[in-house]
Amino acid sequence: MDPFSALIRTASHEQHVEAETSTFMSDLLGGRLGVDAYARYTEQLWFVYEALEADAGTLAADPVAGPFIQPALLRRAALERDLTHLRGAGWRSTLTALPATEAYAARVAECARAWPGGYVAHHYTRYLGDLSGGQIIRDRAERTWGFARKGDGVRFYVFEDIANPAAFKRGYRDLLDALPADDLERQRIIAECRRAFALNTAVFGALDEEFRLSA
Repeated sequence: MDPFSALIRTASHEQHVEAETSTFMSDLLGGRLGVDAYARYTEQLWFVYEALEADAGTLAADPVAGPFIQPALLRRAALERDLTHLRGAGWRSTLTALPATEAYAARVAECARAWPGGYVAHHYTRYLGDLSGGQIIRDRAERTWGFARKGDGVRFYVFEDIANPAAFKRGYRDLLDALPADDLERQRIIAECRRAFALNTAVFGALDEEFRLSA
């Protein structure tokens, strides 16, 4: 039987591609949107990571979610530094979540409180994505809007405490394979992983509506 990490990756592949090729992300990475759209996207990420990391200290002791709570992954402080650079020191006063972002963050928070397996699904879709495809976003952002390489504005994508991302991702997949969950629970986690991608794609859709290019 395939390891769980392979099952979860295969099961969510279609949604993963859909998220990566969304109109908003294609326009953003293609340089067809201004830095304001990038800043707005970064604001939405803050709400999701606030939900992911608010209960991380409590979850660290959980047998299911605990092994995945690793300080090297935490992104909220980096996001806040980026937002200070993008929006100024008073960024919190103008911070607003799109309804799609509110729904996404609420689901993450619900799993963090009540379902460690579901939390792992959201953890996986976000952090492993940041380590992988996120590097493409960082490179494009640096070139398109002139951010310093791995500096303010793109720090969210810089994992300073992970020297070897490929090795780290292998270790992460090993944790998924060793997850203390029966087959039924693993199927539920895979379904939640699909849901996480759908929630993320909905945020892209809402951002696309906000920044729709004139024909």
